[in-house]
Amino acid sequence: MYFTYCESPIQKLILTSDGTFLTGLYMVGQRHSPAIAAPNWIQDDTVAPFSMTHQQLSAYFAGNLTRFDLPLLGHGTPFQQQVWRSLQAIPYGTTISYGELAHRIEHPKSSRAVGLANGRNPIAIVVPCHRVISATGKLTGYSGGLEKKAWLLQHERTNSTQQYFGSNQGRREP
Repeated sequence: MYFTYCESPIQKLILTSDGTFLTGLYMVGQRHSPAIAAPNWIQDDTVAPFSMTHQQLSAYFAGNLTRFDLPLLGHGTPFQQQVWRSLQAIPYGTTISYGELAHRIEHPKSSRAVGLANGRNPIAIVVPCHRVISATGKLTGYSGGLEKKAWLLQHERTNSTQQYFGSNQGRREP
């Protein structure tokens, strides 16, 4: 397994790969991050998915990318993988509740299980688990920390508004 580091406005990130796919994106010190100090981990900045991930993260943090297009492979149970796939359908700059996500995957009584799967998402930011909030609108459960979740949501809200008003949509021509 390979890893590299990526600087970001919120914190240094750890990227992991099997050589073909991006298998993880973690904030340094995050719960559930891999033990990259183990002897089977090799730091290699040249692994294919890393350069694409660096480029797309830079564009995302600059407000120029709303959807990632990377080769992903998150290891988890079939249920976790179903939740993670559905996270990618949540539009940039929006949020949904754990209950709504449970309904979307046709497990309407599984909002807690959805929350647990969300918390085990190995590819943070790219697979946008930060867009899931409580039914009351409260920020809950983010492995990278709630302040990082709040930052990401504010970043997306700010940039989605700028993109809307930066186009001819919603403007009248003189």
